[in-house]
Amino acid sequence: MNEDYLISVRKQFEYYKLLGDKTFAQLPDEALFWQYNAESNSIALIVQHLWGNMRSRWTDFLTSDGEKAWREREAEFEPRMESRAELLAQWEEGWQCLFTALDMLTPSTWDTTVYIRNQGHSVTEAINRQLAHYPYHVGQMVFLGKMALDGQWTSLSIPRGASSHYNAEKFAQPKQMVHFTDEYLPPKQEQH
Repeated sequence: MNEDYLISVRKQFEYYKLLGDKTFAQLPDEALFWQYNAESNSIALIVQHLWGNMRSRWTDFLTSDGEKAWREREAEFEPRMESRAELLAQWEEGWQCLFTALDMLTPSTWDTTVYIRNQGHSVTEAINRQLAHYPYHVGQMVFLGKMALDGQWTSLSIPRGASSHYNAEKFAQPKQMVHFTDEYLPPKQEQH
């Protein structure tokens, strides 16, 4: 693992958080709690699950098992939230836990073994595991949002019919080293 990997990973996580943020912003409150059927998850249930997973995986990331004894995974899929404010608070708390853990990583910690349910992972593997898990669920949230708003949905990526224009714009620029998320994420503020 190296610093470039951590920068890239953080940007990837920030991008998927942004997709969730933009989904919430488009939806009326009732759409956040809508379920297609009893076997399906609402956006609120997905957020509860992500919140539980993030807190469990990223609290004491390097020093305790990622599946905490206090986690109640099954309860994450039982409707408990009642408001947008609760949903957003859990969403932010989970991501803050993740970003705090990432920010604590240093070259001296990169070779640590991270356990999840007693299965050892390299730090890279543990991060990649979550980097695959969270976008899976954010994609579900986006899909639910698109279904709820139907024709009123505003695309979060290249809208249908705009690929040629988007590609022409990109290929008109000189080759450069940039992360694809740079055009979506706000620039970082310099800290003094």
